[in-house]
Amino acid sequence: MIFQYIYLFSKKTEPGIPGWRSGLAPAFGPGRDPGDPGSNPTSGSRCMEPASPSACVSKRKSKDEITVSALVKITDANMDIVYEDVVTKMQQEVTVQQIMSQIANVKKDMIILEKSEFSALRAENEKINVELHRLKQQIMDEVIKVRTDTKLDFNLEKSRVKELYSLNERKLLEMRTEMMALHAQQDRAVTQTDRKIDTEVAGLKTMLESHKLDNIKYLAGSVFTCLTVALGFYCLWI
Repeated sequence: MIFQYIYLFSKKTEPGIPGWRSGLAPAFGPGRDPGDPGSNPTSGSRCMEPASPSACVSKRKSKDEITVSALVKITDANMDIVYEDVVTKMQQEVTVQQIMSQIANVKKDMIILEKSEFSALRAENEKINVELHRLKQQIMDEVIKVRTDTKLDFNLEKSRVKELYSLNERKLLEMRTEMMALHAQQDRAVTQTDRKIDTEVAGLKTMLESHKLDNIKYLAGSVFTCLTVALGFYCLWI
């Protein structure tokens, strides 16, 4: 839109004017009152009934000059704002070189720090490895010691169990021998008792037989005596 106004203004300017910027001087230059309605773009004056065509053209030209001047000022202000944020190629190269130098310094510091940290980590790792080796050796010694003690205790316990087993076997053998002796003695005692019982039973049987014979004799004698007495009474009775 700005360029359209500039184009229109350039077409309306007279050939005798050196450029469109030269037309800006009459707008607020000397000899012109800023309060003049013709010089104020916001005055709203129009060439409704001009006295002559040249006066109307002059007023229009003044309004166009004021408008273009305001647009040029706005454009210059915007360009100044843009130029504040823009740098030249040389400044950009200097800035890039400074940034690259800072990056190189940072890389160098990082490499030095990495090397120092790597050396520290390596030393710490070696220290940890030595400590681990020492702990491993200590643990192995403790394991060997515990294994030896356990094996010794196991062998002692095994020997003690064997001794107890042998002692129990001997005791069991002795008890078995004693039991066999007791059984033999009991068998002999039972045999002797059986023999005594058999002898006594035989003696009792003999005694009973003799007593039975004696009883039979006594009974027979008693019967004969009773018969004799009865016969005697019978004879006397008759």
